[in-house]
Amino acid sequence: MSDPILDPVTLAVLRGRLEQVADEMDATLYRSAFNPIIAEAHDACHGLYDAQSGDTLVQGKSGLPVFVGAMAFAVRATAKVATARGGMQDGDIWISNDAYDGGTHANDFKLVRPFFRHGKLYCHMASAAHWHDVGGAVPGNYNPAATECWQEAVQIPPVRIVRAGQLDPDVLAILRANTRLPESLWGDLNGQLAALDLGARRLHGLLDEYGDALVLQAMGELRGRALKLMRSHIASLPDGRYSFEDLLDNDGITPEPLTIALDMTVAGDRLLLDFSRSSPQCAGPVNISRATAVAACYVALKHLFPDVPANAGVLDAVDFEIPDRLVISAERPRPMGGYTETILRMIDVIFSAAAQADPKRAVAQAYGTINALSIAGHRSDAGREGQRWVMFSFFGGGHGAHSGGDGLSHGNAPISTATIPPLEILEAAYPVRFTEWSLRADSGGDGQHRGGLGAVYEIELLEKDAEVFVFGERGSSPPKGIAGGGPGALNVFRYENEGAWHIPPMVSKMRGIRLARGERVRLETPGGGGWGAPAERRPEQRERDRDMGYVSAEATARKESE
Repeated sequence: MSDPILDPVTLAVLRGRLEQVADEMDATLYRSAFNPIIAEAHDACHGLYDAQSGDTLVQGKSGLPVFVGAMAFAVRATAKVATARGGMQDGDIWISNDAYDGGTHANDFKLVRPFFRHGKLYCHMASAAHWHDVGGAVPGNYNPAATECWQEAVQIPPVRIVRAGQLDPDVLAILRANTRLPESLWGDLNGQLAALDLGARRLHGLLDEYGDALVLQAMGELRGRALKLMRSHIASLPDGRYSFEDLLDNDGITPEPLTIALDMTVAGDRLLLDFSRSSPQCAGPVNISRATAVAACYVALKHLFPDVPANAGVLDAVDFEIPDRLVISAERPRPMGGYTETILRMIDVIFSAAAQADPKRAVAQAYGTINALSIAGHRSDAGREGQRWVMFSFFGGGHGAHSGGDGLSHGNAPISTATIPPLEILEAAYPVRFTEWSLRADSGGDGQHRGGLGAVYEIELLEKDAEVFVFGERGSSPPKGIAGGGPGALNVFRYENEGAWHIPPMVSKMRGIRLARGERVRLETPGGGGWGAPAERRPEQRERDRDMGYVSAEATARKESE
């Protein structure tokens, strides 16, 4: 029997329908999760993956791209374990937070559901989401002083959480026993299970309508088109080797900076990303796995070439050189809780190397840190005495300028589509008050086009006492400009004790900060790098910068005196 005919219109319809399956799974989880980092910030994703290879077939438009890229590794790891235990069965769902095979860090729980049609495995459906607290030494799990993975969170290898459609109470009991917030965990898990159930129903409906073979053909064609577009974009760059390196402040244990180095080679329609010169794996939690490193490259390339369909074809024209036991290919039990900071630096060096090949296509570096902040304590108000609370959030900053204009002010990290939780939600959920939430003047890098502005966040504790943990970066090395543009401002974290303000010894990382009622923590986040020579910025643009308060009078006076 001949293959069904796939015309361009049907392909476009199927692409939209497949993306809608993932989009609806995303929406289901966002609406049902208990944890604000999922419900409000959308720190989660869903996708469809190849039955044999585990490669990405489809991702939604609102899920975190870095999750989707890393999930391919989680699917493969799960399939390997399942094969050793008798194979995947219809009605099973597997769960894991393994950062070494599945990527990212232990807060991110991955659920893999084998999807069967007529008794045969058709594809995998997967869900990843950041759970609020999963054990470890630090509430919220961003432990800047961790030296091994067990100090960060409970470690769950791929295991069946659902067997033949029935939730396994033994696995659930283990999960609930390893969190400070069992109800939040229960709500988030159920949200992911519901999302996978909905996705299975939607995909069955789509296959019933169009046929299994035609939809499978469409997914293969979309991957092929992604590869063709990538080859075309790579071929448009001048052949050559483009190198760039940048620094992480430290690993949280010792003050020495770590290097993320890239040698990017363009050869015809293929791209080589060589990270061999990067620092070795380190004692502290800025290590990442090779799976996460590849996923970070996927995200960066999608930023550079946004019209390429989001599937495994993005990487089919890319070769990687990532030797073992680097800070970007670390091995168990090296801690990986701060993976966000390292993948942001990987994206930075890819942007800056690409700018050497084509500055008009690339953007300057963004603010480069999520500033993961946990504030935790026990309630003392009537009716809730002794109740545990953990506020975890991340924060925004300025994006890099580009050939078309200024960078975005107070944006989200370029690793994801996650949004900064609204202060109203955080104040309603936790005993804190934001005394300042504003744009940070003078934080964007100067240039023909100015980098976006960072932000100022100041948070006052309303409870009797609490403990604070911060995990950030860019406290020592600012975001870089391109094409002659200047750097953004450095990251600044301060905390108040007994009327005096203090800066952590490690600049951007600290655990165990004790706050009393009325004391505050303050974040001043970096702006993005500038694009182009500052002398090329038009006078009317500089006047508007001053009028809007983006650049202070003091900074203007310094500039004019130079």
